[in-house]
Amino acid sequence: MPPTPAEPVQSSASAQILSKPLAVEPISALAFAPFGKLVEPMPDGAPAGDVDQALDLSGGRPRFYIMALEHRALTVSRITRHSQATQVLASAGGGSWLLAVAPPGTADAPDPAAIRAFRIPGTVAVLLSRGTWHAGPYFESPSMSFFNLELEDTNVVDHDTCDLASHFGISLVFQTGG
Repeated sequence: MPPTPAEPVQSSASAQILSKPLAVEPISALAFAPFGKLVEPMPDGAPAGDVDQALDLSGGRPRFYIMALEHRALTVSRITRHSQATQVLASAGGGSWLLAVAPPGTADAPDPAAIRAFRIPGTVAVLLSRGTWHAGPYFESPSMSFFNLELEDTNVVDHDTCDLASHFGISLVFQTGG
């Protein structure tokens, strides 16, 4: 599908911000591999596997909590990475949700052309690799809760954010198809 032309949006600093479409694709282990792993349902007692080996919370004390979020516009204007640990996100109520991601790297910003968006079913969690750029969770309902496993100080000492508008003059709008 050819990209939709970008629409200019006026920012408060009077600079033009281009609003670009971000196609949402269904998640699969193969499509998500550059960004992390999927945590999918398995029988109780199943042996540890690749996902368990990829989990890295060795840099501090783990924090597992339920984030209660309110709906926000389906627009990505900032994207964040955590370089010191992996992170696991999942819907707490079983609803599907959206996540924008870009591959890990050493640059101070992701390549905007490499940013992808996924629709994640409520029965699947994602394990973000160390350094994976991510924006979300996003969702279409008025509010949702999410399980979040990260380090207790991730959002204080390991929170590298790129403002897409100031860095590249763009924002990305999820194209959900409905």
